[in-house]
Amino acid sequence: MRERHHGLQTSEAWQLVKATLQLALSSLIAFKATDTEMAHPNELLGYVITYSIKLELSYSLSAVHSLGFKVDLESKLFGQHIASRVILKAVNGFMRDDNPKKPLVLSLHGRSGIGKNVVSRLIAAHIYKKGMDSSFVHTQLKHSNVSNCERSMFIFDAIDQMHPGLIDSIKPYLDYYDKTDGASYRKAIFIFLSNVGGESITQIALDFWKAGRDREEIELNDLEKVLSLSAFNSNNNGLWHSGLIDKNLVDFFVPFLPLEYRHVVQCVMAEMKAKGLRPDQNVANKVAKDLLYFPKSDKVFSVSGCKLICTRHHIYT
Repeated sequence: MRERHHGLQTSEAWQLVKATLQLALSSLIAFKATDTEMAHPNELLGYVITYSIKLELSYSLSAVHSLGFKVDLESKLFGQHIASRVILKAVNGFMRDDNPKKPLVLSLHGRSGIGKNVVSRLIAAHIYKKGMDSSFVHTQLKHSNVSNCERSMFIFDAIDQMHPGLIDSIKPYLDYYDKTDGASYRKAIFIFLSNVGGESITQIALDFWKAGRDREEIELNDLEKVLSLSAFNSNNNGLWHSGLIDKNLVDFFVPFLPLEYRHVVQCVMAEMKAKGLRPDQNVANKVAKDLLYFPKSDKVFSVSGCKLICTRHHIYT
């Protein structure tokens, strides 16, 4: 459901922005550089900048929007009941808070190809109209990022490959400070993606499977402590002995479970639908069977998760 901005449709709003921008530029041309009463360009264009930000942000506090986020998590993220539940509540709760004490910091952990990047894209899609293409989604930290939009999002991929201690350089931006370097980061979202802890998560999931228990019985408290300890104590990873963990600045360590055959089938069906193809159960089964599974004796979990299905389903269609 598209939102209205000050009673205007998006196309009308952009026309207003363009008209205001033209007026501001005309005003700049009309003034001489020596005029002491001339408004600073930032003052003249301040309305344009502010209005453009509002147009790009798509998040609303309505039940409809929250429901849409929930539906997307359920239909595009498979086999991750813990991650879906935690992220839905964490993001919605944070976005409803007009005065958070600190940024929301999520650390996503698990094997490659099981949904960490998918979650990052879904969060971006439900906060910004342009999703990951938004100018407010960043992969590096700059002062200007939050100066333009306090609801910015920062994604740090492959934290496990980062040099130990480097990530602590952003610690002041995640802490309980009103401002850092003259800007407030308290309304920003920071997301860390890491493979650290993947083996521990897999072992717990395998233990549940061997005991005949449903994976949906695994709870966050079964894994979160294990993940924080793994990240803090594992050598040669970006969070090793990190002050972010030591000072409890990471709000949630979110585990991503290894995917089973049925989840890979769901991934293939969803990918075919996303490509405009008619989902075919037979094709999905063939793609899923073509992948490697572990452990060798039981073949429970996909080695590559859903990472290879984007190209492989073409072979069978």
